[in-house]
Amino acid sequence: MAAGQSRSSNQLVVPQANQALDQLKYEVAQELGIQIPQDGYYGFMATRDTGAIGGHITRRLVQIAEQQLAGKFTR
Repeated sequence: MAAGQSRSSNQLVVPQANQALDQLKYEVAQELGIQIPQDGYYGFMATRDTGAIGGHITRRLVQIAEQQLAGKFTR
C-alpha cells in the first residue's frame, strides 16, 4: 500500500482535512518518539505504538474543539 493511503473505511466529513490530520499524526509520533514507517506500512509497528498515536491525536482534536467552542460561546 502506498504512503498516505489507508485501508480504513472511515470517510472524513471534510476531505480537505486529510493533509492536516496526516501532519498531526507525524507531529504526535515525533513527540512520543515513535518512528512512522516511510513506506506507509504499519504492519511491523507495535499495536501499543499505533494506539498511543491514535489516542494522543484524539485527545488533541478534542482539546482543539473545546477551545473553539469556548471561544464561540462565551457569555
